[in-house]
Amino acid sequence: MINKLRRYIILLLLGLYLFAPHILAADKVLDASQLNQTPVVLTEYFAVLEDPSQTLTLDEVQLPDMANRFRASQTSAAALNYGYTHSAYWLRLNLRNASKYPLQMILEIGIARLESIQFHHPVANGTYRTLTTGSAAPFRSRPYKNRFFVFPVTLPAHADQVYYLRFQSKSPIIIPARLWNPLAFHAYERNDYIGQAWYFGMVTAMILFNLLLFIALRDVIYLLYVNLVTCTAFSLASQNGLTKEFLWHNSPLWSITSTVTGYSLTVAALLAFMRYMLNTEKIIPKIDRLLKVLVVFFLFFPVVFVISYQGFVKLAVLLYGIMLILVIIIGLYCAFKRQRSAYFFVAAYVIFCFSGVIGIMAALGILPTNILTINAWQFGSALEMLLLAFALADRFNVIRQEKEKAQREAFTAQQLLVENLKSSEHMLETRVAERTAELQILNRKLETLSATDGLTGIANRRHFDATLESEWHRAKRQGQPLALAMLDVDWFKKYNDHYGHQAGDECLSHVAGILAANVCRNGDLVARYGGEEFVFIAPGTDDVTALNMARKICVALQSQALPHEISEFKAVTASIGVATIVPKEGLAADILLKAADKALYSAKEQGRNQAVLHCWSTSLPSL
Repeated sequence: MINKLRRYIILLLLGLYLFAPHILAADKVLDASQLNQTPVVLTEYFAVLEDPSQTLTLDEVQLPDMANRFRASQTSAAALNYGYTHSAYWLRLNLRNASKYPLQMILEIGIARLESIQFHHPVANGTYRTLTTGSAAPFRSRPYKNRFFVFPVTLPAHADQVYYLRFQSKSPIIIPARLWNPLAFHAYERNDYIGQAWYFGMVTAMILFNLLLFIALRDVIYLLYVNLVTCTAFSLASQNGLTKEFLWHNSPLWSITSTVTGYSLTVAALLAFMRYMLNTEKIIPKIDRLLKVLVVFFLFFPVVFVISYQGFVKLAVLLYGIMLILVIIIGLYCAFKRQRSAYFFVAAYVIFCFSGVIGIMAALGILPTNILTINAWQFGSALEMLLLAFALADRFNVIRQEKEKAQREAFTAQQLLVENLKSSEHMLETRVAERTAELQILNRKLETLSATDGLTGIANRRHFDATLESEWHRAKRQGQPLALAMLDVDWFKKYNDHYGHQAGDECLSHVAGILAANVCRNGDLVARYGGEEFVFIAPGTDDVTALNMARKICVALQSQALPHEISEFKAVTASIGVATIVPKEGLAADILLKAADKALYSAKEQGRNQAVLHCWSTSLPSL
């Protein structure tokens, strides 16, 4: 009897061992006929199978041995959260329709960043039909057009059906699944898109308003704010599936990387905005140099996601978290330094960074997943934009007040100046009278030192000497050449003896007129040096140009054919000596005058009626 009892116990234990997996693996069945206007969260109704190899097929997971490896999720949270993983996950869902009518339902996976989703639903002949979609698939692959993944489900009357879903993604595998009544879902969907439209409408208004402020005020901080708001909105639109739905339908790589790329650009925009708003270049210059490097780093950081998204995405999330903490620390430090804008900045970014930390912790599986944690960035960014808008308004108000204060101070200073001027008016009048008397004396002296030659109407020797000295020093400062030419009327003494002194004076006036007509550039000077000798100064003129000017004068004078019977040329002619030099230290202006005189002597020796250029040796000769 005892032996039989032992055998029964052994058989019972063996039966429990063999059949316990089936009992433990029994799925929780959801009766869809009891579904009302409130959606049912499906997490507790899923049986889950992890596929580390990512190779299992539907037929394989339906095999008895594999089917028994499904485990109930045992959670009532809003979503299943497996974080970043290399595994694929299979979910099994048992739905029951206890009513006598077929049921139409909506199965919603309320997240946009799942790369691959397979929905296997039974059909009439007992087989399964597979729908494959995901963020990496074209948007047209979705059976229902929505920013999330929505699958219409038809459940026959008095039927129990098993559905399978397979998930695989380089992004965190977070599965917020709900079953909806179609009418309730459409109402929820309409409100959801209204909420998105409200958020992005607010963003658009902020962008346009601050662009107008930038155009009106020319303050770059408004442009940096526009850049920050734009990058933030782009990141959230990518995260929430709106860019996939409305911008790029068929770009797998960009669909995967756009969100992290947007976050990277947002961090760069945030750091650039913070530098300008908190004036970190003056308050914390060493940290400011680091911020410049970080701005450039995050601008180019998205390149690594093209190389290996899954290899760098966890690092990216960690870096974003570190940046959020760094921004708060810098903001608090500037607030401690009594930087007014830092108070608004810290208030805004405490909210924004706190929402970011919540989003990151939810992505890493540390916090439960629900509507607040999934949309934490969006809620935080909306509040942040409003607070920063107040900060910019306050900044504008402070600038206006400072301007008004400066105007008041300037007006006060002006009044004080007027009073000082009035108090010293008598003294100024006395000084003006003294200066007037001094000027009258100087004017009389200037009249006696007339700069014009009385006979020819051109500059006299005194004016020439002063001008030569002045132009010499200016040419030396500027390193430019200075040309001087000395002209002598050929056989003028014989002309004077033959035609008389009055004709001689007329001849000199005639020569002066030809000189003035041919040396007429701005800055040139023509002067009577003495007797029948004339000179001209040509600043900034090289030797070739100066020689051509002199030759032109010779030709012009001879072409006048003023009779001179005693001359070999039977007309009044002139000999001209030209010298050009770049003044240097240690040289005086008279060296140029002597050189021109020497060249004039050469012109006379060579037959007169010509211009000769003085040739300098390598080392200047003593003249």
